[in-house]
Amino acid sequence: MVGGAGMGTGGGTGASVQERYAPRSVCFGCGPANPGGLHIRSVEQGDELVATWRAEPRYEAWPGTLNGGIVGTLLDCHSNWAGAIALMRAAGADAVPATVTARYEVRLLRPASTAGPIMLRARVVELAPDRATVESSLEAGGDTCATFRGTFVAVRRGHPAYHRWE
Repeated sequence: MVGGAGMGTGGGTGASVQERYAPRSVCFGCGPANPGGLHIRSVEQGDELVATWRAEPRYEAWPGTLNGGIVGTLLDCHSNWAGAIALMRAAGADAVPATVTARYEVRLLRPASTAGPIMLRARVVELAPDRATVESSLEAGGDTCATFRGTFVAVRRGHPAYHRWE
């Protein structure tokens, strides 16, 4: 695992989807190659994508509580990967398509404690050939602290994000 921010543990053993499919990605939220990033490590678990992540104090809004912007970033990146993996599997492909966020909504339900692990769970609820809608949650201290619903679209050659996983 890349050391530094976030200390993502992935929720399982072995390589995360980010490490398997985009090891050189510099995305702030999920890029293994971003030394200052959050290093989300998402793994497949049944019909869900899960990750366990730990916050550093620099990601707090106030002592012991995760910043809302970081909550959104964690859910967006983790959910994007759930959508990309589902699109890859549905197409019978060996590589994930480059996907971007078309829209998302985060509901902040309660403060997310940074005292222990933070769990991310995502599952695809709608799938079309070029897009996936994903619902996910962020849990901390045994509570669901935020929920998320987003749509992720596979982009074509010529889009600025087309080579994002390379």
